[in-house]
Amino acid sequence: MAAIATPPKVLLICGMISATAELFDQAVDDMTPLLGPIELRSDVMPFDFTHYYDRQMGSPLWRQFVSFATPITGDELAAAKRATNELEERFAQRLQAPDAPARPINLDPGYVDLSKLVLASCKDFSHRIYLGGGVFGEITLMFHKDRWDALPWTFPDYASGRYHGFLSDVRARLRWHQHGGRSC
Repeated sequence: MAAIATPPKVLLICGMISATAELFDQAVDDMTPLLGPIELRSDVMPFDFTHYYDRQMGSPLWRQFVSFATPITGDELAAAKRATNELEERFAQRLQAPDAPARPINLDPGYVDLSKLVLASCKDFSHRIYLGGGVFGEITLMFHKDRWDALPWTFPDYASGRYHGFLSDVRARLRWHQHGGRSC
């Protein structure tokens, strides 16, 4: 029988999508008191792999990622998803206007550990594991042989490689944290 061990810490990330890139700064300001300070921030890039969100959010859409500075345990992902869902609702209420989109911003938390990217979802599917509190976790990418590999269910934008540089930077920061703030 294997002994139960405490798993290594992970770094929380959040992918943001909006038709108004300026909302990313506001979202970061709102997330920081709940999830901690930001350590890394990606460039703003087009979100052009699907038109799934256009009706709810408008078009064209933009994407940015942030990672949080304080390592967490993986089981904290469910609470982060619930917190970001509440923030999305607050954005929708705050930005109500006749021409405003129903969903001004999409906040999708996940975590990076040394071997994978796990994203949170409130939707169940065959490849997702229940984490608790209405939240499921999905291994979206695996890190193997110094690269990020897609899985059969990986969303096309994640599979494209467009985000892999940012995710590798987060992974490097996690290694730094795990080695007590020393280069490894």
